[in-house]
Amino acid sequence: MPDPNGFLRYERRLPARRPVAVRITDWREVYPPAGEELIREQATRCMDCGIPFCHDGCPLGNRIPDWNDLVRTGSWDLAVESLHATNNFPEFTGRLCPAPCEAACVLGLGGQQPVTIKQVEVEIADAAVARGGLNPRPVPASTGRSVAVVGSGPAGLAAAQQLARAGHAVTVYERDDAIGGLLRYGIPDFKLEKQHIDRRLAQLAAEGVQFRTGVNVGVDVTAEELRARHDAVLLACGALQGRDTPETPGRPLRGVHQAMTHLVAANRVVAAAGDGRPAPAVLPDGTPIDAAGKHVVIIGGGDTAADCLGVAHRQGAAGVHQLDLYPEPPHGRDAERDPWPTWPWVLRNYPAHEEGGERVFAVAVQEFVDDGTGQVKGVRIAEVTVERRDGRRIVTALPGSERELPADLVLLAIGFEGTEEQPLLAQFGVTRNARGAVDARPDWQTDADGVFVAGDMHRGASLIVWAIAEGRAAAAAIHSYLGGVGDLPAPVDPARQPLAAR
Repeated sequence: MPDPNGFLRYERRLPARRPVAVRITDWREVYPPAGEELIREQATRCMDCGIPFCHDGCPLGNRIPDWNDLVRTGSWDLAVESLHATNNFPEFTGRLCPAPCEAACVLGLGGQQPVTIKQVEVEIADAAVARGGLNPRPVPASTGRSVAVVGSGPAGLAAAQQLARAGHAVTVYERDDAIGGLLRYGIPDFKLEKQHIDRRLAQLAAEGVQFRTGVNVGVDVTAEELRARHDAVLLACGALQGRDTPETPGRPLRGVHQAMTHLVAANRVVAAAGDGRPAPAVLPDGTPIDAAGKHVVIIGGGDTAADCLGVAHRQGAAGVHQLDLYPEPPHGRDAERDPWPTWPWVLRNYPAHEEGGERVFAVAVQEFVDDGTGQVKGVRIAEVTVERRDGRRIVTALPGSERELPADLVLLAIGFEGTEEQPLLAQFGVTRNARGAVDARPDWQTDADGVFVAGDMHRGASLIVWAIAEGRAAAAAIHSYLGGVGDLPAPVDPARQPLAAR
């Protein structure tokens, strides 16, 4: 049984990050592996609560107390098996998920620091590789049914693996030149080195999943052709339509870009360097988008903004300001606003923030300033207050608070407006809702029979753990639709929402 006093004997500890002066000179992951002694100590802090609320914080329903105790006792092979029972890609979630499970840890209710669930998870995932690799599980016989998965992010790949293991023939279609979706070209290597993706893809391929890159469904192959080849289709194209500020004066200036445009260009440079190929950071039209030697302004306060910050440091920016519309959050949970075990609004310091740059809260851009040639040279900002009235956000600038920041490169990291408008939607007879997402029936089908949807394309921009959960659940629905024998695990339904105070 678990150690009931573990959380009293050990404090929460994480492995030390690589030194700033070292890590900003390369693109390797910020966190080194934790030693076995540290990770077993941290797993010992888990009490195996009678009601483990971490299960409710995690949409996958990960068996967190189970694999914590297996790590505590050194039963690594069983821990690997327990973790993979609910999560196809724990090496991704362990590195990228913000860990709503930790926010729901019962220790947080008692004023203690939560168990380092995310760190234990990633160490188990890495142990699977170190202890024999990611062994494929091919099925002995095919069902004779075929599924097309459009999009190769975590939702599409999770669904593909589940369906292949159920005996269906699965083909993943990806419009980019490599599989992985945002994991491949959206997430910087200092958060996720791409070897982790490649290992999983090798496992999926050995399980029978077919990959077709450079195929833009709706353009290179029509929806009609796809439906003729396959018995069911899963749309998992993500939510890549970036939110913009077209009303802000100066928005058309050169040097003002969507954040994802910069991140994709930077990731392509790193990928090319790994293959021994020179590649400058440029837009699709060849326009340079490198932060080297530039004053950079990042607008936004979330994960994407922090990714841009880390990239700017590694590219050699002269200086970086990160602007947030909202006031600085508190350092601890406000129990009245966000009662345990919900996800709290608190100040989140990412590794990129300790690498440099200045965060500015409660400000909004009033104008992108022209240098006289059509190139941005600065941003004019003002201090603001933000309030909600009748469900609308009202932003009010404070008179006399305006000032100008130098800016040669401005990156808009202010969120996403849903899935992109693209030819495949009309061809499949699918429409976007008011949030820019695609609705699903209770069985994960869209308005088009036999066409399913999962991940950010259905939910809107969300967490990787939700994408995997929806991919698994949609796979279960597709398996049933195809008349498959038995049931696949379905951790969520289309209406499921994160824990929230009512």
